[in-house]
This record gives sequence, C-alpha cells and structure tokens, in this order.
Amino acid sequence: MDVRANLRSIRISPRKVRLVTDLIRNKKVGDAIVILNNTNKKSSFPVQKLVKSAVANAVNNNGLDADRLFIKEIFVNEGPTLKRFRPRAHGRAYEILKRTSHITVTVSDGQQ
Repeated sequence: MDVRANLRSIRISPRKVRLVTDLIRNKKVGDAIVILNNTNKKSSFPVQKLVKSAVANAVNNNGLDADRLFIKEIFVNEGPTLKRFRPRAHGRAYEILKRTSHITVTVSDGQQ
C-alpha cells in the first residue's frame, strides 16, 4: 500500500532540494533517515521531517509495519517564486528570484 506526504512552499530552490532527494530514492526508510542525518545540506532536515511524517501516516492511518517501508517515490516541483528587486548603478533595478519548492514523498511496503 502506498502512503503519501506533502511539503509545500518550502523556501529552498528545487534544484538544491533535488540534490538531497536523489540520495534517498528507492531506499529503506531507516537507511534514508540515516543518510539525511549525515547530509550537510540545508534541505536535509525538512526532507527528513517529511519522510518521518509519511512513515507516521502509514503506521497510524493504515496500520503498516514501519520496518518494511521504503521510499517508492520522491520528487520536487517548483513552487511560487517571490520576486524582489535590488538597486544597481545608474538607477537600474535587477530582479532577484527567491524560489520555493513543493516536495512529495510516497512510501510503500511493496504490497498492493
């Protein structure tokens, strides 16, 4: 059975979050949490929290065994972009794009 968890509008760019999510794709949940604990990236903590939330959803809502779960699918989509402007020389303004991410993780026990 597949169980999902979502994290929306996190203030880290999707490109940076994908570096972390690629490390844990198709891994057992216990291994993924250990990898995220030892990854020195800003996005590793929110992704770890999201994986733990998906495991809690699977155990509490669907009665699955936490030891048998693995990360079946994890992906990062682009969220809304905050647009800011920075003053530059000769009265010009340069646009600064502050990107956000939507992260979705699906954990499964391998059974239908």
